[in-house]
Amino acid sequence: MLLVTPENIASVMELEIIPHSFSELDQLVAEGLPKKALKASVERICSSLEEKKQLLYRIVPEATYKRRRNKLTAEESGRAERLARVYATAQYVWDSDDDARTFLHTAHPMLENQTPLEVSMTELGARRVEELLWKLFYGIAA
Repeated sequence: MLLVTPENIASVMELEIIPHSFSELDQLVAEGLPKKALKASVERICSSLEEKKQLLYRIVPEATYKRRRNKLTAEESGRAERLARVYATAQYVWDSDDDARTFLHTAHPMLENQTPLEVSMTELGARRVEELLWKLFYGIAA
């Protein structure tokens, strides 16, 4: 049973082609996601313009992002998918966009007092954040 589905993740990125399996999502990532997928995720996660710029250019450096025409590389797409996946998981757990954003931007003691957003910049960090979210969801002592 999947709680956070490929459709949920695609929704965060506002993808036009909706994957119905992780295999299909993986293929879209490998082929390169549209540039606007990253922008859509950043828009949902951050509230201020400055925060949006910082996060966007943390995923893809500013000069590189501006050079990209329509598609991200597979590596950049992987980072964009990871960001959307963490947000989709937080949104599922908290059942609220506002609460998901608050969680991602608030330092947590189980993450060495770093924000979940900061920790999720690496794949292993994202897994730690997702694990924490599921512990909170199931009421397991975090």
